[in-house]
Parts: sequence; C-alpha cells; structure tokens
Amino acid sequence: MEGISTARRDYVPHDVKPIKLRPPDQYVRNNENMDTLSTYKQDYNSYPINRVAPCLPKEQNYASDEKMTTIPTYKGDYVAWNQPKRDMIKPDTTYHPPDVKFDHRTTVQDAYPYKGPVVTKSCKPFQAPHLSKIPLEDMTNYKLNYVSHPLAKRHVHEPVPFKPSDVPFDGLTTHNLSYKGLAGQPAKSFKPPYKLPEQDNPFVGTTEFREKFQTWPAATFFTRKREVYTPPKIKMDLKTSAQIHYGNPHGRPATSCKPLTCVQKSTDPFDHRSTMKDDYQPWHYAKPNAILPKSTITLPVEPMDTLTTFQTHYVPHPFSVTKSFRPRAPGPKPQAPFSQETTYATSYTPKKPVMCPAAFKEPPGYVFEKVDRDGHRRFRPSSVAKS
Repeated sequence: MEGISTARRDYVPHDVKPIKLRPPDQYVRNNENMDTLSTYKQDYNSYPINRVAPCLPKEQNYASDEKMTTIPTYKGDYVAWNQPKRDMIKPDTTYHPPDVKFDHRTTVQDAYPYKGPVVTKSCKPFQAPHLSKIPLEDMTNYKLNYVSHPLAKRHVHEPVPFKPSDVPFDGLTTHNLSYKGLAGQPAKSFKPPYKLPEQDNPFVGTTEFREKFQTWPAATFFTRKREVYTPPKIKMDLKTSAQIHYGNPHGRPATSCKPLTCVQKSTDPFDHRSTMKDDYQPWHYAKPNAILPKSTITLPVEPMDTLTTFQTHYVPHPFSVTKSFRPRAPGPKPQAPFSQETTYATSYTPKKPVMCPAAFKEPPGYVFEKVDRDGHRRFRPSSVAKS
C-alpha cells in the first residue's frame, strides 16, 4: 500500500500569497471656510404659520319627484337562466347503509362456534391411599393437660349519680382554682432611678473626652526671619563642569580607561555556597515577651466559694398544696342491652339472606329452557311454566 489517501492525492496545496493592503487615500485639507449651515436650513425656509381653511366639497342636494325602484342593478341585469342541472361525472362513492337488519355477530363468532366443555383424560398415575391398621387416638396434649376453671362473676360498676353544686358560680375556672402561684414577696428591682436631664440649662460644649484629656502645654515654634534675596551682579556662566572639563578632543569619542575584568577560574569542586549565604547568615532571634499593663484589680487570696448572688440571698419556701376541685372522671359504662329508642332500632326490619341463583347448578324456582347460540343456558321462572 502506497500510504497516500484520496485527500492527499486529489487536493494539492496551492501557493498562498500575502494579501495586498490598499493604502488609504491621503487627506487633502480644504482651505475654504465652513459655513456651518445644514441642508435643512438652506432649502427649508421658515414661513409664517396661518390657519388653513377646510377643503371640504360643496354640499349638493338632488331633489327628485320620481319614485325610487328598490331592485338593484345586479338583479335587473343578471337574470338566472332556466337550464336543467347537469349530472355529476364523479362516481357516487358515498356510504349507503344496507337495508338488511344487522345481527350483531362478528367474524370470530361465525368461524369459531362454541363446542361446549371438552372432557380430557387424565394421564396421572393412580395413587392408592395409604391405610394404616393402627387405631387413631383422639387424645391430644391440650385435652390431657388442660384444666377448666370456673369463671368468676363479672363486677358491675355502679355509677355515682351527679349532684349539682349549691355554691354559685363566681367566674373562676378549674385551672385558676387548682393552679395558684406560690405565696411569697415580689422581687425588688435594684435598677437605679432614671433622672431626666434638666432642660433649662444651656448645652455645654465640653464632653467627657475634653474634660479628662487636656492638651499638653507646648512651646511656641521658633520661626526664623527670612533673608532678603539680593541677586548677584556678576553674569552667570551657564556651562557645566562636564562641558568644561570633559570635552570631545579633536572630534573623537573618548576611550574608556576602565580595566578589563579578570575572570578567575577555580578548579575546586562546587560546594553549594553562594555569596548571599556566606554574607547573610540567619540571626538567632528569640520571641520577646508581651508587654502587659499592670492590673489595677486586686484579686482575693482566699479561694472562690462558687456561690452566686441568687444562691446567697434566695430563701426557699415550703410548697403549698392546693386542693383540686376538678370533678372525677365517669367510670366505665354498664353492659346493658341496647334500648330500642332510636329511629334505626324502631324502623329497621331484618331480612333473610338470599343466595344468588347463579350459585346453583339447577337454581330453585327456575326451569331449564334451552342453550342459545353463544353457549349460554337459558332459564325461566317456574311460575311462568305452570301458567
């Protein structure tokens, strides 16, 4: 295989030349003065605004004594022709329902009629029942170990009749009577009384910062008297020292007198040391201790007793047990028979459950008539057959 694809063989690269850019036109300045007038100002002069009269046509009234005919021109000129209607060339493909009555039978019902249940022969081998000669014992562990106990008579709780209270209602709820606060003195407030500032005194322009932090007495600055400038009488030479001493002799450039650098070649092995590492060694620096101000608070020598103000001043009081006046919950209701006093108990009539006739192979009260084409068995009531 030559290793050349179709693209390499058919598509030969062309010589691409750089794009030639067209030089822009040179700007030629016009010496004429610009009149700064637009086309609108030159062509559209201002005219006085006058109101234009309406250009409405003159009203013309045509009065005629002739009676107007209400037949339009179309009906008068274009009269319909009395020609017979042509027959359609298009074939009549519209749907026409058949006149025969539809029997509601499908193709499947015609081709596959119901043949009744098929009796199949079982090929399962006969398995004879295993008969044991040992007689069956009907005694179980439950019958041997169970001891019947006589049932105790059920206790019937008699409800306590409700007696209304003779004390008049004073507007208090059970919660307010049962849950009362503990007896004790109210808490005292140690908050200092708030005093309103006096409004009659004028506002003083001094603050707490100005009263405590006064300015230091500073000496007056020494000011030196400015000397009067007197210009020199000699004319100043504007040449610099470089222009005077360092001139270009004979128009030749100056030669450098700097000696050539001598590179010293060393045959010693490289010790990974530089001038920076030799000259700038790390300093042995220790972190200074923090300068803390002297505390003005004198701490007690004795250990803290871990008691708060609440623990030292709080006096426990005994709890007052309040009597509950909440009524007791009613006990369980007696298992008395249902009283026939409701609408359901008086109007409901129990009916005997009736089984569906389809559950019987031969339903009672019906006589077999025939089997229809769909394979359904038809029955009729026996009362119709007797009549």
